[in-house]
Amino acid sequence: QIHNQPYGGYMADSNLDFLGRLPLFQALSLDEISILDQYLGLLELAKGDTVFDEGESGEFVCFVVNGELDVLKKSLGGDSSRITKLGKGQTIGEMALIDELPRSATVRARSPSSLTVLSRKGFEELAAQSPEIAIKILKYLARSLSLNLRKTSNRVSDHPDADRSASAGLARYSGPY
Repeated sequence: QIHNQPYGGYMADSNLDFLGRLPLFQALSLDEISILDQYLGLLELAKGDTVFDEGESGEFVCFVVNGELDVLKKSLGGDSSRITKLGKGQTIGEMALIDELPRSATVRARSPSSLTVLSRKGFEELAAQSPEIAIKILKYLARSLSLNLRKTSNRVSDHPDADRSASAGLARYSGPY
C-alpha cells in the first residue's frame, strides 16, 4: 500500500537532506525537492514483500530509502533467479515512467525496507506544474537506463547463449508502438 504524501507535503528537513544526497535529486535544489515532495508517496515493506511482479503494469518508480531489495528475473524455463541486489539510495522501476511496458523483473524486499515512490500520474502532474524539475528527473532516468543497458550488454557479450536469450526476451515485448 503506497501512502501518498506521507509527510503531508512537508517532508522533515532530515528527509529533504537525505533525498538531496540521492543521485537523482543531486541536480535539484532544496526548493525543487520540496516541490517534488508533494508528488511522492511512501511504501513500507516487510521482508519478503513484493514491490512488483515481472509482467505487471508499471505505474511507479521507487527510490530506496532504507533496506535491501532483490531483483528477480524469470528464465525461459520459468525459474526465477536473482540478478541483482539494491540498497539505500538506488532506484528501481525507472523504465515504468519511460516506456509504459510491463515490468521486466520482480522486485522483492530482502529485508524490511522503505521506498519513496513517484507514480506515473504524479510525474505527469509534476511535469505540468514544474517542467524544469521533470526534465531533470528524465535526464537522470535516461542516464541510469543507459548505464544499466551498458552493464547488461557487457554481461550478455560474455555469455555464450546471449543472442538467443536476448532475442527471446525481445520477442516477448515486441509489438506495435
